[in-house]
Amino acid sequence: MIPADLRFHKEHEWVRLEGTRATVGISDFAQDALGDIVFLELPKVGASVKIGQQIGEVESTKTTSTIYTPVSGTVSQINTALRDNPEVMNSDPYGKGWIAVIELADLGEVDQLMTASQYEGFLASQKKG
Repeated sequence: MIPADLRFHKEHEWVRLEGTRATVGISDFAQDALGDIVFLELPKVGASVKIGQQIGEVESTKTTSTIYTPVSGTVSQINTALRDNPEVMNSDPYGKGWIAVIELADLGEVDQLMTASQYEGFLASQKKG
């Protein structure tokens, strides 16, 4: 089930908004498509990022995939626990599997992202595709 409080980017990253802070991660759909995650390259704290920019990579037993930021701003925190336990992204993608916290440059960008119900529709259209 997709948490209703999240917003989603078309590249399957999610955002949980808390004031001007956005916690980001990859969706359950993305982690499932990747398979068992074995390595994660995290962004650097203090990095300035723009929406759609690469902020890391995730390696799984199947493939390597790019992680894109769904919002612009400054990386203020990263989930260092994922370095030793990247598989948490598989088991809890919307909770302990978060990747980074970004201090938003433009709060309005969040409104351009899909709601949970819009993302469900997007996934359904991708499966038909």
